[in-house]
Amino acid sequence: METSDVTATCAVAAFPGLAARLIRDEPESLDAYLAAAGYENRQPAAGGLLDAIERSGLRGRGGAAFPFAAKARAVRKAARDRGLAPVAVANGEEGEPASAKDRWLLRHRPHLVLDGLRLAAAVTGAGQAYVYLSDPAAARAVTAARDEARAAGRLELPVEITVVDPAYVAGEETAAVRAINGGPAKPADKPPRPFQAGVHNRPTLVSNVETLANLPFVHRHGADAYRREGTHASPGTFLATVSGGGRPPVLYELPHGLPFRELLTLHQVPEETVSGVLMGGYFAGLLNRRALGMSLDHESTRAVGTGLGCGALAVLSDTDCPVAVAASVMAYFARENAGQCGSCFNGTAAMSAVLDALRDGDADDDDLARLSRWSRVLRGRGACGTLDGAVNLAASLLAQFPDSVARHRERGCDLCAISPFRTARPFEVEAVILA
Repeated sequence: METSDVTATCAVAAFPGLAARLIRDEPESLDAYLAAAGYENRQPAAGGLLDAIERSGLRGRGGAAFPFAAKARAVRKAARDRGLAPVAVANGEEGEPASAKDRWLLRHRPHLVLDGLRLAAAVTGAGQAYVYLSDPAAARAVTAARDEARAAGRLELPVEITVVDPAYVAGEETAAVRAINGGPAKPADKPPRPFQAGVHNRPTLVSNVETLANLPFVHRHGADAYRREGTHASPGTFLATVSGGGRPPVLYELPHGLPFRELLTLHQVPEETVSGVLMGGYFAGLLNRRALGMSLDHESTRAVGTGLGCGALAVLSDTDCPVAVAASVMAYFARENAGQCGSCFNGTAAMSAVLDALRDGDADDDDLARLSRWSRVLRGRGACGTLDGAVNLAASLLAQFPDSVARHRERGCDLCAISPFRTARPFEVEAVILA
């Protein structure tokens, strides 16, 4: 069982035979990016580009998978209605410990992210942009790339870098807006949402850095070329941080629709050793061996009751107890919630107490009944999605691993008797720094 609190450092790789769009083997210089037609057409036709993005079907990569074009159009409309110039924000604050993709992009492909940000600003009409993040190495890389591109006359858009302390809740879009406005990096009540009134009370596009990193490809090659990978409803490639399964973590670029079994083969995990998967970082909950039949796209994962989320997949092996893993993740939620909403502060603590008791063989039937009820009635409460992630975890454990729950109820888990799973941040992955 995985018991170390030491952060794992991941390698990077593209799926064999895939013409990688996001992954590259060495850090990106401005000369190399310009040689690949980066920062081309410094003033793209906003309407035409937005139409192409809409036809491409690009979805957000931060977790919600919301269509990028719909979000951009909402910002444009709010800006027209209010008579204010909008703002664009590249959200690189990666709160999910099991994900390394955003930090990797910011550290190693900062020009790609900045190019995507200036295209997002063009399609929304934004005259000011921000890169929002917490990783010091990423901040240095993006600042250097911005200054380099600006000095070369390739980036006219004003871009400010906002650095905050890392936290699970800091990546939520209203937390990004609050922090850029000088407040704490904690979620705010909604409405208004950022597209209505965000940074400096202006309509604001807050978009994940991987989402933005896809825009230059659409700009250069068009919607049809973008759709050559992936599925009809989940087009393109995506970055997947794969950990667990007894293997070192790897950040892969994969085509949407890839069968999960093929990913296991690539990651060298024998499928007979797989007991389940922690999906979408910590947010989408646990899935049992039904995962072996799913494909990695939004529709297929939704059909089995889960989701891709931020693309982080932590494989549970036959030596990992799902109850112990769930207890460790829930303890993280209880520690990392913003402490602003009573339903979340108290709810995560209460569910964590039950899961700790279950892990230790001390939970009774009333405890499990309360956990089941909380996993239903607490959904949708609070200012952000932290509580939803917690109830996803509790509900999925009860539904997907009833035998493991029953063994713990009877103090009969052989796996936990050997070595309990107690990590501070389960399956935490660090982004590799290339030489």
